[in-house]
Amino acid sequence: MHLDDVSLVRDGRPILRHITWRIERGRHWALLGANGSGKTSLLKVILGYEWPSRGRVRVLGQSFGQADIPRLRRRIGWVSNALMTRLNGRERAWEVVAGGLDASLQLYRDVTDDERTQVRRALAITGALACEHQRYELLSQGEQQRVLIARALVQDPTVLILDEPCVGLDPAARERFLRDQERLACNTDSPVIVWVTHHVEELRPWIRHALILKEGRALACGPVEQVLCSEVLARAFDCDCRLVRENDVFRLICEPENGAAADRRTR
Repeated sequence: MHLDDVSLVRDGRPILRHITWRIERGRHWALLGANGSGKTSLLKVILGYEWPSRGRVRVLGQSFGQADIPRLRRRIGWVSNALMTRLNGRERAWEVVAGGLDASLQLYRDVTDDERTQVRRALAITGALACEHQRYELLSQGEQQRVLIARALVQDPTVLILDEPCVGLDPAARERFLRDQERLACNTDSPVIVWVTHHVEELRPWIRHALILKEGRALACGPVEQVLCSEVLARAFDCDCRLVRENDVFRLICEPENGAAADRRTR
């Protein structure tokens, strides 16, 4: 996936500014930034829901302007919390996953035996096979997230975008969920994963590259060891903070606000 000098302007307001981002096969990325930094807008450009005002977008070998966008989207799994409220909660988990075969919010047809095997395989990959016959609305939030990821995986996508996947999970559920995603990412058949968040605690060693956004600009882009540091994150989140790493887990410690920090925010 290649984005070259991509900008997005809506109603005269710049949303994204000169973003260049290249994701190679086998490299998992984090897309990091504060609320309003442009993460969702950038995802919409990648998926063809927003058209850039300038720059070039090439996804999975196809250039926008020449690509069949609906067909291209079927090769990209996108898991977003916004999807949860649009699904039919009375469907069983396997039916929610089967809806992904047609990129549909509800299952409107019978599935073949081969398709049912695909569904069960996707549920097994995400650790949700035990939930397959339960109604989606009765599952815990962590189980619902696993089912949504299975729904995205059922088509064997080349890229999997996980947009704020830990929202609403309690600490224990979050850790179990993160361990599950690590197993998925380390599988030789794993799609390229783009992990979208504003919590550095979610970034684990299998995520080796990061793009950090600030007000629609790329503040830093590259290997995690090079771009994830206290100085960059202080600018990204507009606060005095310190990044620490313990046992391969990042933590962002916000320092008490001082006069200098307050001055910077009021200018």
